[in-house]
Amino acid sequence: MIVELGKERTVVNQYLAEMRDVEVQRDPMRFRQNLERLGMVFGYELSRTLDYEEREVTTPLGQARVPVLREQPVLATILRAGLPLHQGMLSVFDRADNAFISAYRKHRKGEEGFDIEVEYLSSPTLDDRVLVLCDPMLATGQSMLLVYKALLRLGRPKALHVVSVIASSEGVEYIRKHLPSGTRIWIGAIDEEMTAQAYIVPGLGDAGDLAYGRKM
Repeated sequence: MIVELGKERTVVNQYLAEMRDVEVQRDPMRFRQNLERLGMVFGYELSRTLDYEEREVTTPLGQARVPVLREQPVLATILRAGLPLHQGMLSVFDRADNAFISAYRKHRKGEEGFDIEVEYLSSPTLDDRVLVLCDPMLATGQSMLLVYKALLRLGRPKALHVVSVIASSEGVEYIRKHLPSGTRIWIGAIDEEMTAQAYIVPGLGDAGDLAYGRKM
């Protein structure tokens, strides 16, 4: 299942417009805030698909029965660009367990191609858990797949959600084919093109650089 939130007339499109705008991008704090706000929206929308159980709560005036989450998900984020998006999700699932993964493009000398390197991984056990895998940009989809495979060292989740702000149509199709059946894919907007260097067009540029400064 693929959910593209930007197709609806909601404030999500205001956040996306600011993140894409080259003038607004001059303010990294604004960029991070918009990533975080989108994380909260994604978290809310995703929460509607999870399992709930009724719990009795004592109020000053009596008892109330309230549906609450049956279990907390594991929020997994690809460093570094994913951190503000992760924080937004964590504001919604404030008792969630967390996983962090370092993945980057290792460009081949003298070539346009690149390999994906996964270096660092910190995660709780994932056996029979709901796993939410976040990365602001979904270009080729290769990073997302390799990170998922790396996380399988910690167990096999019972359900998988993928969250990205902007994706290429090629990347969405790639992970739809290669990730487990039943994976839910949550996207802010899907763009049709990519450059030869696998940057999404029109996209928004390098999310990590815009959030935290240009890297060497």
